[in-house]
Amino acid sequence: MKTVVVRYKVKPDRVAENEELVRAVYEELHRAQPDGLHYATFRLDDGVSFMHVSATEADENPLTRIEAFARFTESIRERCDDPPVVTAVEEIGSYRVFGSTP
Repeated sequence: MKTVVVRYKVKPDRVAENEELVRAVYEELHRAQPDGLHYATFRLDDGVSFMHVSATEADENPLTRIEAFARFTESIRERCDDPPVVTAVEEIGSYRVFGSTP
């Protein structure tokens, strides 16, 4: 499974817009229910930083087929004070994360 963490900081006046775009992604994901994708988005305690965690089972990330995700990413740099940084991560262990069981 390929897992990445994406962090970025949006401009304070663009937080609501960013959250609306993220929610639209989840609405479409719930309708499309793509296989092989585990995905979560978090707003950090500073109120303007966001973190997305994506784990995919296939070589192609199903997010790339989600129209709302395309809308989210097309203007991301304009919304940001700090642009997205993508970091590949390797799971060492987890407990009930992304559908894992104890």
